[in-house]
Amino acid sequence: MERESMDFDIVIVGGGPSGLSAAIRCMQFAQENDQELTVCVLEKGSEIGAHILSGAVIDPIALNELIPDWKEKGAPLNVPVTDNQHWILSENGKKKMPHILMPPMLSNKGMYSLSLGNFTRWLGEQAEALGVEIYPGFAAAEILYHEDGRVRGVATGNMGVGADRSHKAAFMMGMELLAKYTFFAEGCRGSLTKELEARFGLRDECCDQTYGLGIKELWDISPDKHIEGRVIHTQGWPLTDLVGGGFIYYQEKNQVAIGFVSALDYENPYFSPYEEMQRYKNHPAVREILEGGRRVAYGARAINEGGLQSVPKLSFPGGALIGCSAGFVNVPRIKGTHNAMKSGMMAAEAAVAAIAGGSQGDLQLTSYQKAYENSWVYKDLYKVRNARPALSKFGIALGTLYAGFDMWMNNLGLGFLVPWTFKYTHKDNEATKESVACDPINYPKPDGVITFDKLSSVFLSNTNHEEDQPCHLKLADSSVPTSINLAKYAGIEVRFCPAGVYEFIDDASGEQRLQINSQNCVHCKTCDIKDVTQNITWT
Repeated sequence: MERESMDFDIVIVGGGPSGLSAAIRCMQFAQENDQELTVCVLEKGSEIGAHILSGAVIDPIALNELIPDWKEKGAPLNVPVTDNQHWILSENGKKKMPHILMPPMLSNKGMYSLSLGNFTRWLGEQAEALGVEIYPGFAAAEILYHEDGRVRGVATGNMGVGADRSHKAAFMMGMELLAKYTFFAEGCRGSLTKELEARFGLRDECCDQTYGLGIKELWDISPDKHIEGRVIHTQGWPLTDLVGGGFIYYQEKNQVAIGFVSALDYENPYFSPYEEMQRYKNHPAVREILEGGRRVAYGARAINEGGLQSVPKLSFPGGALIGCSAGFVNVPRIKGTHNAMKSGMMAAEAAVAAIAGGSQGDLQLTSYQKAYENSWVYKDLYKVRNARPALSKFGIALGTLYAGFDMWMNNLGLGFLVPWTFKYTHKDNEATKESVACDPINYPKPDGVITFDKLSSVFLSNTNHEEDQPCHLKLADSSVPTSINLAKYAGIEVRFCPAGVYEFIDDASGEQRLQINSQNCVHCKTCDIKDVTQNITWT
């Protein structure tokens, strides 16, 4: 069966902040230059914002550039940060770090605490008002190429396919969306982005990306405990010798977003990021906030932590990487939305200008790469480039001291005194030790009030899969989970997954095998990153 096709000037894969900012800027820039332009955004979620985890603190610098009158247009940035705290936790206590010791670049003055899902929906409305076509509910499943190797566009996945790959009554062929330029805004560790990186050698001159797993919950708490605009970041317990930390953002309507990030370059295969999040909530200072409240949402996502050193080449023939597909998170600031948005805006201007140039246009969008290297996004990442790798290089205590020193030097305009750039020396999966070299970790059972099991959490994740659909988690070799992962790493996938997707069960012969409960998947992509043998591919 042949697929139908649609032609656009620009196709954007992903309806998050970077993709929508790119779409908006495309239309704005075209109008400023009296160009006719067609732009399409594909979003795999059922609606714009459906797969965005609510709860974030954002820097409005990119929004101020993109839509200067955002307040008049009703952007949902209603809660400015009014109180910024940094806690250092021990098992039963806490110490507040004095603000005078914090590098000014880590200040949240002028920032906003908000629902990122609501913000993304608002961006979608602005894009549609400018004439952008948005297609939610369609995942880009395949990259299309011209005969000369240039990216030609993408094809959406076939609909109505059974788990056995048979065509059901509601079967519908995917559609080809063809474009002069295709932007990939898939978010962290996108499956199509991985293909592009390999095909065009986009990572040949940068460090491998390193990641964290962020687990987030949204709570309705007692009004007498709610202080709108308060932002709390924590370090220390329960991670005494591992990279990571927690955050608590007080938002509108007596809600708080609470989350915990665990770096995925941990060594012990018995470590569970999900269980560490549950332990975190049991800290007396944290539990006090949540007691009497009600958990209303749950989610998990991998987060780019590599920073400047891990940003790949951004453009290739026929397209570009934008947002977290490339990785612009400023880890010390725990912010990336502003950089993601600006990257989309820069790519948009490069592509629209190239289209105006006709056959002499910039086929590889090299002007986007140059714009990034001269932008405040690059400067934002450059100033903190050594903070995250210092933690791995020197350990938590010394690494934190060095990171503070390095950031202070840059903040004081003395960055020339620290001209070096630390490198990452291994991928996250390569850091894992065999189970015989590690101690098991006994995590407490959930109480069902503050702490919960994985399945009850998945229920609140707003993700849904049909039982009879193809598994989107692919094993290169079905024997590897038992022969290597279970035998040497104590079945690590059972613990690194925050959604109960992977479990080892006895088969009819009494031998253990890996069962993949793909319907539980919350699309965090941790398995694609942390699987020791890289045998699992998330699509």
